[in-house]
Amino acid sequence: MSELRARADHADFIAGLPKAELHVHHVGSARPETVAALAARHPDAGVPTELDALREFFTFTDFGHFIEVYLAVVDLLRTPEDIRLLTYEVIEGLAAQRVRYAELTMTPYTSVIRGIPIEAYTEAIEDARMAAERDHGVAVRWIYDIPGESGVPAADATLRYAVDHAPDALVAFGLGGPEIGVPRAQFAPHFQRARAAGLHSVPHAGESSGPETIWSAIRDLGAERIGHGIRAIDDPALVAHLAERRIPLEISPTSNLATRVVKNIEDHPIKALRDAGVVVTVNSDDPPMFGTTLGREYALAAELLDLDETGLRDLAAAAVDASFAPHDVKTRLRADIAGYVPA
Repeated sequence: MSELRARADHADFIAGLPKAELHVHHVGSARPETVAALAARHPDAGVPTELDALREFFTFTDFGHFIEVYLAVVDLLRTPEDIRLLTYEVIEGLAAQRVRYAELTMTPYTSVIRGIPIEAYTEAIEDARMAAERDHGVAVRWIYDIPGESGVPAADATLRYAVDHAPDALVAFGLGGPEIGVPRAQFAPHFQRARAAGLHSVPHAGESSGPETIWSAIRDLGAERIGHGIRAIDDPALVAHLAERRIPLEISPTSNLATRVVKNIEDHPIKALRDAGVVVTVNSDDPPMFGTTLGREYALAAELLDLDETGLRDLAAAAVDASFAPHDVKTRLRADIAGYVPA
């Protein structure tokens, strides 16, 4: 498959296309320059300060290794000022890709246990969000997710942050981290309470594990969207259920390759899922860590799904429709996508 040809064919169109991003992680979106600056502030963390060394640092052997590296970058966030810097520059980077709306997945637990009070964390991310929206015109909402590897204590704390210390822009409750060995059902009470508080349910499932994890996310956690979800393809009944209920999947092709859950891009199940009627959205997940951008993911999708410019507009609109954006933001962004003509 000519990935380079796909990017060349659609690069200009995609670059200017107004887009929404639904599955992108806060720490995982840190630009290499930001990570290098934070590593220089905190040299004891063991994270490289040179960009070439960072690229090697971000080469993963498997999903478990990715989690190790991710947490090493989390260790660089030691003050509210670190949080604000990272948050603002992540949103600035999204705006540069013509992302007009984003739901950014945050894991406050990993910062709070490292000594940042939740009140200071919340103030830092909200200050960065409002400044970036003012400066760059991108609307951002938050998803608070449970780091699944930290178990029920992390879920208890994350729920408390989401219910008792909710920032103005919080819209959803999620579950990330490893899937293998982390049953979804143990978090059912947390998702039930989060949903009762008005938050949407968006757990990860079916990335590094099989369809049963997705079933559990739907049945036990009330999932309204599924993070990744690509292993649904192994269960025709699940594919039919996702299609019938219009439960969108947040798919990130390059991420799936980088963490070795898909061996070759030609083997990626996104087309089979789309052709079966499942709502698919394309996202970047942890883009600098995986050497990608949202634009690159759209270019890959254009090749995998055989999309022309109309198809790319439809893909962008699908993300808007699957989002939890305010009605006026959805209406405006849909109109911008429909009326988009590249310069």
